[in-house]
Amino acid sequence: MTSTDTHATTRNTSDVLIIGAGPVGVTTALFLARYGWSVTVLERWPEAYPQPRAVHFDDEVARLLARAGLAEQIGTLSEPATTYEWQNATGETLLCFDWGGVGESGWPRASMFNQPALESELVAAAQANDNIRILRGYEAVQLTQHDDSVVVTARGPVIKQSNFTASYVIGCDGANSFVRSHMPTQMTDLGFFFDWLIVDVIPQEDRDWNPVNLQICDPQRPTSVVSGGPGRRRWEFMRMPGETIEELNTEEMAWKLLEPWQLTPENSQLERHAVYTFQARWADVWRSGRLLLAGDAAHQMPPFAGQGMCSGIRDAANVAFKLDLVLRGLADASVLDTYGPERAGHVQHAVGLSIELGKVICVTDPAAVAERDAFMTGQGGDPEKILPPIPPATLTDGLVHRLPDGSAGTGAGRLSGQGSVTFRGRTGLLDDVVGTGFVLASIVDARAHLSAEQLQFLDSLGTKIVRFVATEADVETDDDVVDLDGTYLPHMTEVNHLSALVRPDHYLFGVAESAEQIGAVVDDLRAQLAGVAAAG
Repeated sequence: MTSTDTHATTRNTSDVLIIGAGPVGVTTALFLARYGWSVTVLERWPEAYPQPRAVHFDDEVARLLARAGLAEQIGTLSEPATTYEWQNATGETLLCFDWGGVGESGWPRASMFNQPALESELVAAAQANDNIRILRGYEAVQLTQHDDSVVVTARGPVIKQSNFTASYVIGCDGANSFVRSHMPTQMTDLGFFFDWLIVDVIPQEDRDWNPVNLQICDPQRPTSVVSGGPGRRRWEFMRMPGETIEELNTEEMAWKLLEPWQLTPENSQLERHAVYTFQARWADVWRSGRLLLAGDAAHQMPPFAGQGMCSGIRDAANVAFKLDLVLRGLADASVLDTYGPERAGHVQHAVGLSIELGKVICVTDPAAVAERDAFMTGQGGDPEKILPPIPPATLTDGLVHRLPDGSAGTGAGRLSGQGSVTFRGRTGLLDDVVGTGFVLASIVDARAHLSAEQLQFLDSLGTKIVRFVATEADVETDDDVVDLDGTYLPHMTEVNHLSALVRPDHYLFGVAESAEQIGAVVDDLRAQLAGVAAAG
């Protein structure tokens, strides 16, 4: 049972020790525990932080949270966001992002939520898992790496000091990370700093907020007005030149700034007000021996793209499946070296997008504002016409299939989609009915093109081998999956992919365009996990 525990020092050995019990730390613990590993989570604060912070997650992260055990809770924890609109001071549309509908990962494209509510559900899922122990009120004060383990000394609420031993330690301990301080890494900082007053409100009266999420690009006071999850709203007000943080960060100022929306102490509850400094930076090294970083310990970014916590949850999925392979003896420890480059590439994409959006909203010079407004309104608010091209969030380095020249194979590193399927009499989203982990998905019988040795290797990984078919009448074997909504068959046919080997974090390791290539992709995965040169 997961609880605050100040006794049983003999239990202070686990497979993985996580420092930090925020959403990234607990999600990482849940992933690892579901693989069967024992996890201890140390959190220096005795109680969970009760105030809102992150408010957005996308469809990919919803899929990961569902995998962590929150599939049934997501609908009540969050509300879909249909649009994200940017307006100038006169109300003209500068940018409009269509966030409506279901995303490629099978969940709403964008969801708004209340972080304390999400954390409460994550912790409840952890408490229900015998492999997880969360210790609150334990502050890590010393760390020593050994050849086969890491020992962390922590001050507890009752016992002055306790030693915790684990095979690996993951720092999910925020921007001032204790774990990062024990690693040979610097932070790449893009120098994008702005102070914003965050105001979270619970309106006491029903109101139709349209658009649900709004950025007001007013040079007199750039402002964000977004959902804070069901029943909540958030305002973010930029600190203006000549204005001190002390002047901005008062309850009186918060209510004054809320006046244009007719919000008062009589009709609303002010949940909190706090000034945050938005930054854009990431760690240069994410792994050092048996130490790893995830979440804010590895990266911080402006909130304009809503990818801060999302990036941390992606970290969790990536590091957890690789640690599982290493701990099971199915991969060389060098595979962990692919974690940082893969995630840093994604994070740099998210940071770049956030900064480009920030450059739109944070303009205060009247002449520059007039030029911005004229250009953007002339483009009809279309982000593709307005924003500079940003490379897609595709893995180009790391654990992906390599061609003989060393470049990533066609399709490798892309995020796989999720649709509704029927498999062995069950109907639902792919993860629910086929399962998670490695998946070899094909439009042919992949088993017929693999050797007994290759099949044994895939089986050792727990790989699900499936063939997509169009209708129930096409089902011939237990491997056949009916593609109910055309998520898979039309796409694979269009791009000439006979088979795709998907990683447990839902990214494509590699694809095969011919039957002969299926075995080559499998052999390459085996070679890379073994820590040897990729197969040609």
